[in-house]
Amino acid sequence: MDEGIEVLRREFDAEEGSFLLRLRGDLEWDRAAFTRLERAMRTACEHCQSDEKLDRWLAEGFYEVATWVPMWTSQANFPRPTPEAYYKDCMERISDLANWFFRGWHDYSAGYLWSDL
Repeated sequence: MDEGIEVLRREFDAEEGSFLLRLRGDLEWDRAAFTRLERAMRTACEHCQSDEKLDRWLAEGFYEVATWVPMWTSQANFPRPTPEAYYKDCMERISDLANWFFRGWHDYSAGYLWSDL
């Protein structure tokens, strides 16, 4: 879990090489960086799902990813990744993870296996 938290800290701080920095600064959807972010978010959801209180920086990061990424990448001039189905799956995954993180449970049945995108 510690490694996943460190990944999230670097991602949410938009450090060099992070998905969020590449998205904002370079207007580039870095698939490998997205996968790294998504896996770390999933790990945090698993780890925090029974917590009564959430760390503010984690909550702010999940909120920003869930609200800012879809808004930023939906602009007509943003070069979205192809195929379109991949992009839509990523937007759905971000939403699913934010819901899971804030509610403490996800909409899928017990034992659901989250596929890599």
